[in-house]
Amino acid sequence: MIRGSYPLLAVLVERWRPKTHTFVLSVGEVTVTLEDVAHIFGLPIDGEPVSGWTDSSSDFVQSQSMAIFEREPVLSRNSKSYIKFGWVRCIRDEEPLDTEESIRRYVRCQIFCMLGSTLFTDKSTAYAHAMYLPLLRNFEQIHTYSWGTACLAHLYRALYCASRYDTKEMDDPLNLLFVWTWERMPCISPVSRHILSPAEIPVAMRWSHSDRSTTWLEKTVVTFRHDIDYMQEPYEGMIIPGDLHGHLDVYDIVAPLLSFECIEWHPADRVMRQFGFAQHPSPCEYQGTFHWTSIAWRFAECSFMTGQFCLGSG
Repeated sequence: MIRGSYPLLAVLVERWRPKTHTFVLSVGEVTVTLEDVAHIFGLPIDGEPVSGWTDSSSDFVQSQSMAIFEREPVLSRNSKSYIKFGWVRCIRDEEPLDTEESIRRYVRCQIFCMLGSTLFTDKSTAYAHAMYLPLLRNFEQIHTYSWGTACLAHLYRALYCASRYDTKEMDDPLNLLFVWTWERMPCISPVSRHILSPAEIPVAMRWSHSDRSTTWLEKTVVTFRHDIDYMQEPYEGMIIPGDLHGHLDVYDIVAPLLSFECIEWHPADRVMRQFGFAQHPSPCEYQGTFHWTSIAWRFAECSFMTGQFCLGSG
């Protein structure tokens, strides 16, 4: 359980630029990257795309639920494509765990709840979309999907929606955003990182149920703005455990991030300082009216429609 802060969220959102997928600060651009997702959530960022055929019919949801949970699903009243968390948790908690199939069903329930409550959340905290069910059917393939890529795509999309003038709430992986902010910008963290447990994968665990000082709780939008505007260096690195190196071959890739219908661009070329490299001007800054970003987006859209390209699939 990670408790955030509405004033801090408001300050971050007002610095978000949807066209570049970066936070624009006084010291330059920064953003949540694939490397951060691998650190904070311990999710694979290179693998099969989180995508597939989606069907909103009740027959599809019924058949998938029977194949995975072996029970008739309890659906949302407003949308038959959403399955109730409470129902899935009851199945999980009732599993005897005395056979291999029972253990697998328990793990599927736990993963489905994590997908809906942590990685791909929405404003309804009681239901999760059934489109992820087919990805859980083959137990041996669950770990091969690029869940981190999909999670980051949803965060970018949520920040885009939150930056609109008429938006009052924000959904999707707020835990990822808050932990990234506190790890990379220690000057605005609720407590000093040095008094927390050592950083291990997933890093988010050490912020779970962490204490928050009274002074920090009393901070307002104005004080958070001041802290961010006057910090010297916004980005601090992290020691990468050896078992994570194999997943970081694509951490600085410039490519579309895919999660079903959600496609967002990974702007690693705009935040090269975060990876320890020199930051060069982006093509949009010195090519006049010739925008590489527009071409890249058009390539991503065409490739998505033809199924020929997505991050992690080669």
